[in-house]
Amino acid sequence: MVSLEEVEIMLNEMAALFPQEIYKELNGGIVLLPDVKLNNLAKKNDLYIMGEYHGGGNMGRYIIIYYGSFMKVYGYMEKEQLRERLLHTLKHEFTHHLESLAGEKDLEIKDANYIRDYLKRRDR
Repeated sequence: MVSLEEVEIMLNEMAALFPQEIYKELNGGIVLLPDVKLNNLAKKNDLYIMGEYHGGGNMGRYIIIYYGSFMKVYGYMEKEQLRERLLHTLKHEFTHHLESLAGEKDLEIKDANYIRDYLKRRDR
């Protein structure tokens, strides 16, 4: 299993690769938490939240990555495979950030459709 410290190093390396322009107004940066976060709609502990974008409010704009969720879902993977999943999640959350700045909601709609489809499968 990849340690929290190793994931933190990977995230820092990835973050350095993104252009500075996309950090505009991301005043809280990228936060790595040790937590496992389960979506409250999950029926069988099968819908983990890997990351979240928080846009605005008292805490400002920031991205959270949940190390514990990554380990629950991808803990069996080799370091490089995990890095790919982490990068995918980070790009996803940055897309939420950029869409929020632009007043767009395309990815929110896509995520909502994913949850809708999950609920249909779950309730069969």
